[in-house]
Amino acid sequence: MRRTMFLLAVVIGASCGDDDSPTSPSGSSFSFFVSSTTSVTGNLGGLAGADATCQRLAAAVGQGGRTWRAYLSVERDPANGNQPTHAKDRIGTGPWLNANRLVVANTVAELHSRTGDPSVFVDERGQRINGQWTGSPTPVEHDILTGSNADGTVVPGLTCSDWTSASPTIAAQVGHSDGMGPNQSTAGALSSWNSAHASQNCADTAPRGGAGRIYCFAR
Repeated sequence: MRRTMFLLAVVIGASCGDDDSPTSPSGSSFSFFVSSTTSVTGNLGGLAGADATCQRLAAAVGQGGRTWRAYLSVERDPANGNQPTHAKDRIGTGPWLNANRLVVANTVAELHSRTGDPSVFVDERGQRINGQWTGSPTPVEHDILTGSNADGTVVPGLTCSDWTSASPTIAAQVGHSDGMGPNQSTAGALSSWNSAHASQNCADTAPRGGAGRIYCFAR
């Protein structure tokens, strides 16, 4: 009897040790993704519409219990007295892990000092975004809408009228989720995950390599 109780205690202790293993992160550690859904235009329904998209996609993979926000900057935010709202201020303080439990960044500063990476900037199901990486499917869709500078602040005039417009006469700032340009170039801004270049216009997100995707972060 004493031997049986000893063995049971060893089994229970081993089980508890496994629960604390850093190689088995909890589901709540998932806190970042690129949206799997796309938008033909830059009209996302404003920040509220984009946030709702993030929340819906997170819920679809069992992460709806957290508050999700789109990484988007605007020039006039109704929820902020029509003052600018910067993407970097919408996403909490980190750390952020993707759906495959890889660390995107531990802090806001670290996030904005890194470059794009096709294995890190993945969607809510852990799938890579079409880009310039070797073996990628076509078409290229690595242009992610942000309206932001590399430091996460708003780029005036490049937010598709605060994500409410499908006009062919205005554009949006985008980042490269894979950190690559043509021929896998990582020169200059082409490596930026959040501020690579401007889109062609807000009427069609596809030209220059986009699909109207957004970044989503859990606060």
